[in-house]
Amino acid sequence: MTENQIEIARGERFAFGDNWALFLETLSEQRIDRAETSLKEMLELDSLDGLRFLDAGSGSGLFSLAARRLGATVHSFDYDPQSVACAQELKRRYFADDANWTIEEASVLDDAYCRQLGEFDIVYSWGVLHHTGSMWRALANVAPMAKPGGKLWIAIYNDQGAGSHRWLAVKKAYNATPVILRWLVLWPAFIRLWGPTTVRDVLKGRPMQTWRRYTHENTRGMAPWRDVVDWVGGLPFEVATPEALFTFHKQRGFQLETLRTCGGGLGCNELVFSRRQ
Repeated sequence: MTENQIEIARGERFAFGDNWALFLETLSEQRIDRAETSLKEMLELDSLDGLRFLDAGSGSGLFSLAARRLGATVHSFDYDPQSVACAQELKRRYFADDANWTIEEASVLDDAYCRQLGEFDIVYSWGVLHHTGSMWRALANVAPMAKPGGKLWIAIYNDQGAGSHRWLAVKKAYNATPVILRWLVLWPAFIRLWGPTTVRDVLKGRPMQTWRRYTHENTRGMAPWRDVVDWVGGLPFEVATPEALFTFHKQRGFQLETLRTCGGGLGCNELVFSRRQ
């Protein structure tokens, strides 16, 4: 068994790759287009031609695919073998035998591996580093891989204080529960996450409108149900405030270019930095 599989068996880690494999079954051209649009908008670039793009914790591989379609030379890596397999499947479908997209199984906590990758024009790590079990070390490993003048785009779970501690308890309970019984944790959490929104939509005479909009407009390509499973199961789990992330990267020679918060609530804060030359 790999270290990842051992951690999953112990209930210490969620099987992210299994969730991503199910996501690939619903991947559409529309979702790929939305991923491309998201990259262009947040990076303020119309094209990635001639740029080196690092996807640190590539998950499904969707954004690696989007970056490659925008012209970048892409290197993807992930700790979860099943996630690596997802990215490889996307490469097989859209860029078979393409030397400008490489995919590896590796950990962002492997200091030597990160150093040997060198520097990139764009370093992208969305919703990943808070799942490593050592978030600040992961952030410290990722930052130097953005070259001077390059961009670093991260997304990290928002620190909600006591609320984050409660969700951590839910995640631990989910992963410690036998698979056949996990619905006992998942369904109450699903009702907590989607119940109020569903009721509001019904009262406004537009039942399931938010659910349908989420499916069609989510830039991550995630369907609502898969997103709930990912959220409830997502362990390890760490959080940070935008202020803490800003200070951490300012001390390392980065300047904040774009900030998109989740409004102090549930979800990720996205920050795009440029590395000073």
